[in-house]
Amino acid sequence: MNLVLLFPILIPFATAVACLLAWKQRHVQRVLSITGAVLLQASGFLLLVSVWQSGIRAVQMGNWPAPFGITLVSDLFSAIMIVMAGLTGVTVLVYSLADMDTGRESFGYHPLMHILLMGVCGAFITGDVFNLYVWFEVMLIASFVLLGLGGEKAQLEGTVKYVTLNLMSSALFLAAVGIMYGAVGTLNMADLARHMGTVKQPGLVTTLATLFLLAFGIKAAIFPLFFWLPASYPTPPAPIAAIFAGLLTKVGIYALIRVFTLLFVQDLEYTHALLLVLAGLTMISGILGALVQNELRRILSFVLVSHIGFMIMGLGIFTHLAITASVFYIVHDVIVKTGLFLVGGVVRAERGTYEMSSLGGLYSSNPWLSALFLLPALSVGGIPPLSGFWGKLVLVKAGMETGQYLIVATALIVALLSLLVMMKMWADAFWRDSPGSAAGGSVVSANPVSFESRLVLFCPIGVLGLLTLAAGIFAEPVLTVCSRAADQLLNTEEYIRAVLGGIP
Repeated sequence: MNLVLLFPILIPFATAVACLLAWKQRHVQRVLSITGAVLLQASGFLLLVSVWQSGIRAVQMGNWPAPFGITLVSDLFSAIMIVMAGLTGVTVLVYSLADMDTGRESFGYHPLMHILLMGVCGAFITGDVFNLYVWFEVMLIASFVLLGLGGEKAQLEGTVKYVTLNLMSSALFLAAVGIMYGAVGTLNMADLARHMGTVKQPGLVTTLATLFLLAFGIKAAIFPLFFWLPASYPTPPAPIAAIFAGLLTKVGIYALIRVFTLLFVQDLEYTHALLLVLAGLTMISGILGALVQNELRRILSFVLVSHIGFMIMGLGIFTHLAITASVFYIVHDVIVKTGLFLVGGVVRAERGTYEMSSLGGLYSSNPWLSALFLLPALSVGGIPPLSGFWGKLVLVKAGMETGQYLIVATALIVALLSLLVMMKMWADAFWRDSPGSAAGGSVVSANPVSFESRLVLFCPIGVLGLLTLAAGIFAEPVLTVCSRAADQLLNTEEYIRAVLGGIP
């Protein structure tokens, strides 16, 4: 059953190759792409069930024993992230059937999406720090091309910023990997976890922790390293922006949680206190940025930055309850941010713009779209019984239990401001009269969407909306899974034993 660890890499790889072979057959590519995404989702569930029933799973590629060979390993946290990657892939690719233009589909959109998913899944299940770097690069190369695909001026400008900052991050990451190997003599994560505490220069370990925090902090878009995100995510077509917003930043957060629960636990007073400070600053700077924007996707991008702070907050508090809340919040954020960016694409199809000053009247002309926006918007604001409420509640409880009153106050204020931002967006874009009707004119769609296309666009958004509702109503079983994932993250001996077996 350990072979189930290979599926999240092999399925998107095989799908990408198949789509390349069908380069001139757009409809065949579509079928292959959706099929591959569904299979990836199924493999994620299979892996989750396997880890839930049998504990952490590990496989050594080529039968080279750890720590010498290439290790693939999955605990519940990794399996949850694979499930979320599959969900994002399925919903975005179904949405693309009605939204992605022929030009981009004909020039590699589907193969690139699956190479991106392969890189993401590889990062989630690798057991080696250097291979984590490799999978990051696979993911980033695909994302560079996807971001610039189409060659529009705004896209290219956003791509340059995105590429520049991520190359800097990769350089820092690679430097940290080299220093770590020189200091410890291994890059296998389980082996590193055994030996990091024996390094004779504690200051070197703290320096390494800071380098990894900088490298992954850029990729996760935490303060003050986030400015590339609002400059680049609003530029590509809606499906690409949605998978970036829903999934890509979570890979950086996953890496932070992995290394700061497994490797860098020797100087908690410094490293995790720093994480807590950065979490608060990320929340504040992101939501203040959202308050002053007037373009729908830029507002959502700043809200995305702000809520990255909530995920880092649990890691900074570093208790079982706090890590449980972080894992839950990641699941919640993947669902709602993907849905909101997809709704933004429909809004643009209806009105031909993302500018809030030019929107309005969408509730009267398209009540279903208004409801599909309102549901994740309320979840972002933390309104019960939606998933965002439970994520914030558990984080606040964890902060109160440890006496972290300042970060708790920050989180509560930012939650209220998030609700204000989302309700202002809903009121401006959906509830108020449109500028055209106020002036006595009629509101027309910039590019009328057929009933069949509306059905294709609304189905994945509706599924995501129902999931945020279900994760709120049935929060207890979801939190149970997240709690057990936190157990495995904090009980490093189980991870080490799964990878290294009986090695002393």
